[in-house]
Amino acid sequence: MISKETGKVRYAYGVAMALLLGGTAFSLATGQAGAQIAQNAPSALSPRPGAPMSFADLSARLQPAVVNISTKQRIPVKAQADPFEEFFRRFGGPVAPDSGGGATPDQAQPRTREAGSLGSGFIISPDGYVVTNNHLIQGLTGTGTVDTVTVITTDRREYPARIIGRDETSDLALLKIDGRNLPFVQWGDSTKARVGDWVLAIGNPYGLGGTVTAGIISALHRGITGVGAYDRYIQTDAAINMGNSGGPMFDLNGNVIGINSALISPTGASVGIGLAIPAELAKPVIDSLMRGQRPQRGYLGVGLQPLDDDSIAAALGLQKGGGELVRSIVPGGAAAQAGLQQGDVIVRVNGQQVTPDQTVSYLVANTTVGSRIPIELIRNGKRMTVTAVVAQRPTEEALAKISGGGAATQDGTTTPVVAPQKALGLSLAPLTPELARAANLPATAHGVIITAVDPNSDASEEGLQRGDLILTVNGTPVTTPAQVIAVVEAARKAGRPSVLLLVKRGTSPEAFVGIDISGK
Repeated sequence: MISKETGKVRYAYGVAMALLLGGTAFSLATGQAGAQIAQNAPSALSPRPGAPMSFADLSARLQPAVVNISTKQRIPVKAQADPFEEFFRRFGGPVAPDSGGGATPDQAQPRTREAGSLGSGFIISPDGYVVTNNHLIQGLTGTGTVDTVTVITTDRREYPARIIGRDETSDLALLKIDGRNLPFVQWGDSTKARVGDWVLAIGNPYGLGGTVTAGIISALHRGITGVGAYDRYIQTDAAINMGNSGGPMFDLNGNVIGINSALISPTGASVGIGLAIPAELAKPVIDSLMRGQRPQRGYLGVGLQPLDDDSIAAALGLQKGGGELVRSIVPGGAAAQAGLQQGDVIVRVNGQQVTPDQTVSYLVANTTVGSRIPIELIRNGKRMTVTAVVAQRPTEEALAKISGGGAATQDGTTTPVVAPQKALGLSLAPLTPELARAANLPATAHGVIITAVDPNSDASEEGLQRGDLILTVNGTPVTTPAQVIAVVEAARKAGRPSVLLLVKRGTSPEAFVGIDISGK
């Protein structure tokens, strides 16, 4: 995540998206909100068929429950070198107290400045529970939380807010303000949303409080990262900009069916691709936080890879998108205990088909912890079913430790000269302790290391690099280049268009790579 600051306002941008920060407390909304009755109660709002002549009545009822979220925190400032400091020190002149000239570590105070982030939220109860995005209240460094949070309503009243709970995985947070008879809105059923339905987005883009935009649902189950149970957004062409983050997406019944969280844009401004967390995913998380509990999510303990590459699918003899490939298994985890193996292709979970829209992560995460579920898989071309007991998903910190991470690095060790053998446009050599150290591979690693890659080969197109370690070819463990060549030749004779390599790079988790051998 790259952070950019404008004045005292922090805006956060993603690689493929912009998190929607910004906004101020300003509103032209007027009118008295009804006490103890949801602003979107059925008695107050009745659906109208077709496109409405105006969104005015709906907007007037909903706006009072949408709030501005303002945060502040002190952040360290890197001190700039004073060009005169060394001059004064050498010739006995005065030295600034914060420059370190003669000051002890206890006396030297680090410089800080105040930074803030601004966004949106919405009230879900008359006593002041407020839903927003976690990234609005998370610390600038990505850990901890901000120092203060202020909730500003449409009548410009300011309330200090307490952080009741937050969840990094779903990017959701729950706040509490002290109030009574506050205007609030209720959740809707996002599972009934359809592409083409009208939606309203209300928030505080670019400091323009109480802004209402309208559009349609452009897509459902939109993924932007390709991984995780919460990579499943409602896409809309309603204008979503920085400052809308944490604000509600309403259907024409006035129900909250999404939480505006991100946009895809080459400029950072709306180009008609806004993204909202569906209510079906958000509500269970918020309910858990309201009870003071950590959200419960199912977990198998597997590293997965979508079957979305033609070469990988062809190497397995399967249809593209027809499941997910197990690339790693956490020792002692639920998957390991159930008997899943590296290279298995999971096609159904608890009776539900695995698809790009309905991933293994999503299906398992939404399964009750402790339940026994059947997992249908394909192993070496044969279908089989195993039973797994769903475990509780660890925290993000624990998952980071489990998965390791980091890429291969060069430590300056001279790579020994080994006479390589060639296959698939790769120069290959047996793995030695010296080569393993040079490629930053674990001491326990076994396989065949890539010493060079033909830039015109399919292997190069697939991203293989010098120093990558081939662990298996078509599920067969390999430790010598001759074994790699033998498996490739066997696949060619069998008429296979590609082979499947299991590759490890440095300390990163293993991944499957399909390499074309058809010669086309």
